[in-house]
Amino acid sequence: MKLARVLLPNQEIHVVVVEESAVRVLDFSQVQNVQRLTDILHSPDPTGLANFLIDTNVAPVAIEEVHFLAPVDQQEVWAAGVTYKRSQQARMEESEHAASHYDLVYSADRPELFFKATAQRVVGHQEPVRVRNDSSWSVPEPEFAIFLTPEMHVCGYTIGNDMSARDIEGENPLYLPQAKVYNQCCSLGPWVTLGSSDFDLSSVDIKLGIERNKEQVFSGETKLDQLNRTLDELASWLGKEMDFPNGVVLLTGTGIIPPDEFTLESGDVVTIDISNIGQLINPVEKG
Repeated sequence: MKLARVLLPNQEIHVVVVEESAVRVLDFSQVQNVQRLTDILHSPDPTGLANFLIDTNVAPVAIEEVHFLAPVDQQEVWAAGVTYKRSQQARMEESEHAASHYDLVYSADRPELFFKATAQRVVGHQEPVRVRNDSSWSVPEPEFAIFLTPEMHVCGYTIGNDMSARDIEGENPLYLPQAKVYNQCCSLGPWVTLGSSDFDLSSVDIKLGIERNKEQVFSGETKLDQLNRTLDELASWLGKEMDFPNGVVLLTGTGIIPPDEFTLESGDVVTIDISNIGQLINPVEKG
């Protein structure tokens, strides 16, 4: 089952069940203390609860008539770094002074985990992601994102774009927060696919395409089984010494990185496809 936050044609925001060609609006007046998408995700039976909440008095709305919003309420967004071999190589190349650190963290017991965004800095499907005005080398990072309950259990997945200013981080690894955290630095969506961590990672393909002036200037792909750590392992490390009463979204790292001579420009369009989830599209703006 897929759940989303959408803006309907009447300009009302609703949580919906996403079907093949339409969405079904949910009625939150039926169950006490269930008022948000997060409340469904964190329930013992998200699928059963969502089915119960479908408002049968409201006709299905065609998918092309709704605008998908980022599927987050108040969750923080965190990210894991250097979880793919390709990411390790790229980070070593961009920062000669700290290359050994990236080499070591790839195989260390403790993963690299960093804060990525608050909910208000996250954009949704078809909304613009942004390149920092003080960056001359920025790229998208297509990532499989997991939704975690307050107990740090995987309850769903979505597509994520962890925008990154490679020149800023490459200048000094201590600049990582500035390279990663800023307005419109992350996109998620279009929806949450319900599920746990118990599935075949080799069945998940991740693809990235970048268009400029309606021509493709980069494409790449990888498989989720190239991830160097398990989803439960990453969730466990994130939950050490920290509570997430609203749950948390974790970007699991990228295995697709454009060549060093490539940087995003205003007007580019980034498309990320992840099998079994869907497609996330974002235009790019700078400044």
